[in-house]
Amino acid sequence: MGQVVVISTGGTIASRWQGSGFAADARGGDVLATAAVPDGVTVRVVDLMSVNSARLTTRDQLALLRAVHEVLADPAVDGIVVTHGTDTLEESAFLLDLHHDDPRPVVFTGAQRPLEAPDGDGPRNLRDALLTASAEATRGLGVLVVFDGQAHAARGTIKVRTLAADAFADPSGSPIADVKDGRVLVRRRPERPEPLPLPPAAGALPRVDIVMHHCDADPLLFDAAVEAGAQGIALVATGAGNATPEVAAAVGAAVSRGVLVALTTRVPEGPVAEIYTQGGAVDLAAAGAVLTGTLRAGQARIAVLSAVLSSADPAERTRLLRHALGSTEAATV
Repeated sequence: MGQVVVISTGGTIASRWQGSGFAADARGGDVLATAAVPDGVTVRVVDLMSVNSARLTTRDQLALLRAVHEVLADPAVDGIVVTHGTDTLEESAFLLDLHHDDPRPVVFTGAQRPLEAPDGDGPRNLRDALLTASAEATRGLGVLVVFDGQAHAARGTIKVRTLAADAFADPSGSPIADVKDGRVLVRRRPERPEPLPLPPAAGALPRVDIVMHHCDADPLLFDAAVEAGAQGIALVATGAGNATPEVAAAVGAAVSRGVLVALTTRVPEGPVAEIYTQGGAVDLAAAGAVLTGTLRAGQARIAVLSAVLSSADPAERTRLLRHALGSTEAATV
């Protein structure tokens, strides 16, 4: 047990009724006041922002990334808890995990019910997150997501239920730990590639888009993203990563222009794989798309974003993306 810093960013856990719906407006201290702080833990609150997470921008997420690194510059800090909206929590958590180079845990949590709900899940989730962030057993596990009594690795964890309390899971994996009876019981240690360097603090931010394939889909929206200036695209294909010959040709044309393309799937569980041709993953990979394993759309986009932020060279961006995905083909960063 020790000192934990809570970085408050908003979300449902900080939301109050606004007359027509809920919105984040509570400060971190108000959120912390709802939770029972574990014995032996001291808490300091940083109010970074207060927004519903669907409104977050890359600039906001990079501000959070830098805030975490600034807090961890203090050796007296034992861990960090980030309170965050659930809509894009999986993206922010994975971004931080890609760049997290410290053994001390960073734990994301939030709520499915607003701040003042009588049956709110925020107080329990926050207490569990404080326990996890202060536990010696969670050192070296990277960035975690704590929700409904379980801790998940950031990589692969997505929001799987819109309203239920057990909102998060890795459809292709299992939880890292259980949090119950005041203890954190670690089940396994996640595999993580070496962290990427922090992105530059200055400069224009790149456009990185997500395009989904479906029946009757043509390359129109994919090409529109390229023409809009996208430096990276996450292509959400069907099945194990399949589209059409026309989409494969569009991918090849985009890659030839220096656009970084990642291939994922709209299927909830399992990896993308080079099985089918005639526009399938075999052709998409041959056209230059990088297969993202079990990462789904939001996190595939974040991996592309981190690679694009880290280099202006297309070949280096591809290498960095493969590294972020844990590919054995990528050299050490």
